[in-house]
Amino acid sequence: MELEAVKLLASALALLPIIGVGIGLGNIFASYNEAIGRNPNAQEILDKKFFLTFALAEALAIFALVISLVILFG
Repeated sequence: MELEAVKLLASALALLPIIGVGIGLGNIFASYNEAIGRNPNAQEILDKKFFLTFALAEALAIFALVISLVILFG
């Protein structure tokens, strides 16, 4: 195969972890909504944990995107 074709395939494979990130973020949002629905008084405590876990999970997707772009254009 040519080098450009291999770069395209490798950069596409580097984006596969984004599927797991999407599933994880869905679980985080679902758990947060269920917890707030069950105990609305705990919203202030849960907000901090929710935003921290959301940011950490989203950072994994950003890292995968950066790696894919480095492979593609590097």
